[in-house]
Order: sequence, then structure tokens, then C-alpha cells
Amino acid sequence: MTQSSPLISAAELKTLLGRADLRVVDASWHLDGRDGRIDFERERIPGAVFFDLEAGSEQASPLPHMLPTAAAFAAHVSALGIGDQDDVIVYDTPGLVSAARIWWMLRTFGAARVRVLDGGLPAWRAAGGSLESGPRSSPTPGRFRARFDLDAVADRTEVAAATEAGVQVLDARSAGRFAGTAPEPRPGLRGGHMPGACNLPFADILMADSTMKRGAALEAAFRAAGIDLERPVITSCGSGVTAAVLSLGLAVLGRPSRVYDGSWAEWGGRDDTAITTTPAGQ
Repeated sequence: MTQSSPLISAAELKTLLGRADLRVVDASWHLDGRDGRIDFERERIPGAVFFDLEAGSEQASPLPHMLPTAAAFAAHVSALGIGDQDDVIVYDTPGLVSAARIWWMLRTFGAARVRVLDGGLPAWRAAGGSLESGPRSSPTPGRFRARFDLDAVADRTEVAAATEAGVQVLDARSAGRFAGTAPEPRPGLRGGHMPGACNLPFADILMADSTMKRGAALEAAFRAAGIDLERPVITSCGSGVTAAVLSLGLAVLGRPSRVYDGSWAEWGGRDDTAITTTPAGQ
């Protein structure tokens, strides 16, 4: 089954609930440390399972929520009742933030069909979707066969080579953090950005209701940030979460991209990486 968009509306999801191959995933996560599982147990889409971003990430890395091994990811996702051929819909409670990261992780490890609920739980509520609450019983395990897609990920060495070669790097952090005028939320990180990088705060590709912009408006947001949509893009952010929102937006436009998994948590935490506070082109 070919999917024309990586997004699904709340109205369409309502028509799919109850299908045997449908798996709904609550991917709620908060930068301030609040536990997304509290959101999940307070209210969720019926039948949803909770994907814990921290538990589903690499446990041995000093960097936050890095990709795990394929075997570890397969075990984690299979335990949630998800198979690699299931129709997976991911959402979060803010609207469209961490759901994009889990969408990207699933795609990177070979999920055949995975989409993000456009506007998340707020859109579901607005559409009159039903809700359930409380602890959820363990689902019947699925069979997720992980196949790692090297083309979906960029590491620090590749990003350094990209910046030196003039390949486009797009940073989803706020303008203040990008410029080094606002503090980083994680201690020990330098301020600023990679030389040559462009800045597009992830919220700038969303509407006021946290649904994704479309068509010319979405293209205009990327072009205003200095991105040539005909050239390759590596997305980055603080720790690889909102970079995936930009990659999701590019996917909506039919454009591929790679996520720098370590993002600023890695780049800004080292003393051997180049950093500037000068905007690109100046």
C-alpha cells in the first residue's frame, strides 16, 4: 500500500479505528521532563499504546534519546504489539512535536506504513473523537523486523563534512538559541550554530492549531529559511526530536532529508566542533 502523505487527519483516523492492522501510538514527550505517560493515562485515543521515547532509545549513550540498535528497537516495538507491516498512526498530546521523532524512528527501522496524526490529540478532540483513560493492559506482542536505513541518519562526521562542502543543514531550534543569545536548556552546551547552517524553528511550519502547513505556505517557510528544496537537507535541533518535525514537513513536500541524531546535544557539547553566531550568508 503506497501512502501519498505521511500525515493523516483526525477525520480519516476516525474511519479506521477498529481495523485489525491499525496500531495507534501515543508518543507524548516533554522537554521539561514531564512524563508523557501521565498524558497517556489521563486521556488517549482508544486502543493506543504508549511509546516511551527515553526507554525506546539507546540506553548506553551519554547523549539524549539516540537511536538504539535495530535489535533493541525491534524488541521494544514488538512488545507494544506493533509489526513492521502494520498501519501505524503516531500522535502526541501537544499537537505535533515528539510524534514526528517516533514517526522517523519507525521509518528508519523499516516500518512499511507509518503516519502522523496531523494536529495530534487536540485535533482528535476537536473532531469529536472518543477517548479512553487509565492504565492500559499489555498488548499482544507484534513482530517487528527492523531494517536500518542508513540514508535516514547523519552523524557528526557527516554533518561536519556537509557544512564544509556547503550541503544544507537546517536547524529547528529557536532563533535565540541558534544565534547564541538564548540559553540552551541542557547544561554544558555552547551557544550558536554550525557554520553555514540555516534556521527554521519547527513551529514555523505549523499552523496555530499545530497542524502542518501545506502546499505553497509550507514551501515558502523552507525557502524563507534559505533552503533550496531541490538540494539535499540534513535537519538538526537540540536533541533530534524537533529536527524530525522539519523532516516530516519535507516529506509532506515529497523531499527526502536526513536527521542529525546527535544534534546540538552532541555538536554544542564538544570543544572540537566549529560554532558561529553569524547568520548564514553574512
